[in-house]
Amino acid sequence: MAIQYLALTTLIVLYSLMFIGGYISAAGLGLTCPEWPLCPNGVMPSEEYLIEWIHRTIAATTGVLVISTMVASLINKNSNIKIKITSSLATALVITQITLGALVIDTKLHAVLVAIHLGIGIWLFAMVLLTVIFAFRISKISLKSTV
Repeated sequence: MAIQYLALTTLIVLYSLMFIGGYISAAGLGLTCPEWPLCPNGVMPSEEYLIEWIHRTIAATTGVLVISTMVASLINKNSNIKIKITSSLATALVITQITLGALVIDTKLHAVLVAIHLGIGIWLFAMVLLTVIFAFRISKISLKSTV
């Protein structure tokens, strides 16, 4: 049962990440923290880097949650192939997103890379959403088999 709530939490945190990422892009704050992975001043940045630092912290949290969801789906005996595929694809995509995020900063917001970063983010959201849907189907199937 925990896999459903892990997947749902992952989706909510991912949506928050996309929301703040959109804000950073629209507000022109993409290079406020010009170094990667940490901002100047180390782990706890000054106020001027706070929004970008929050984005990176949520991105790291999302990465851990996506990978945890995949591991949970792989070790859950009730998981079907669909949830294993979508959660594995989500893991590959989140690793790609983190790498692209670093490249976007390194290339000073190269437009093509920013667009690819957005596109893969949407694809990642779709895979996590499907993982949530499949996880809750597992719950329904488990309930029917015990009744």
